[in-house]
Amino acid sequence: MTDLLPLFLNLTGRAVVLVGGGRVASAKLVQLLAVGADVTVVAPEIAAEISDRSDQIAIRQRAFEPSDLDAAWLVVAAATPDVNRAVAVAAEVRRLFVNAVDDPANATAYLSGVVRRDGVTIAISTSGEAPALTALLREGLDALLPRDLSAWIERARAERGAWRRDAIPMDQRKPRLLTALNAIYGSKWESADGVPWLHAPEDSWL
Repeated sequence: MTDLLPLFLNLTGRAVVLVGGGRVASAKLVQLLAVGADVTVVAPEIAAEISDRSDQIAIRQRAFEPSDLDAAWLVVAAATPDVNRAVAVAAEVRRLFVNAVDDPANATAYLSGVVRRDGVTIAISTSGEAPALTALLREGLDALLPRDLSAWIERARAERGAWRRDAIPMDQRKPRLLTALNAIYGSKWESADGVPWLHAPEDSWL
């Protein structure tokens, strides 16, 4: 299995080509529209649930052509294996990433299982090899997140502002945040050894 770089993309207002017009393509379309992508659907046959969104998307009801990718930032291939392969070849020439649905051989990007709540996004991937496991892990992580996650977000935002104002060193930020979160519940977390780091401080603490 190839190691992947987890990455979140800002697709708002950016061109995404969705090749395929069936049930699977329809599900991917919902995801793409939810993040504000400018979607063009290309397929000889278009399902009603896709054509019903013609006011939100562009539709090219015909076979895929490599030039369909000329202005794209990302490509989602949700067609037959042969069409997906043609999409992958055209994308490779243009240095575009391709999410080929349930077709890892033609994919260079993978849409993961996602938990979204109160401004927090958690993504889980098995590199396209075990999508059912991805779904189970997503449900498990969703169950583990605190119900009052919005309060955590609000406190973390406030703490980040204070860190910047007071020029708090990075190695002090995580323990300060843990203390602040525990204060939400009226308790104080203490350890004789200090706060254990799971990893060294990184740019997410800035």
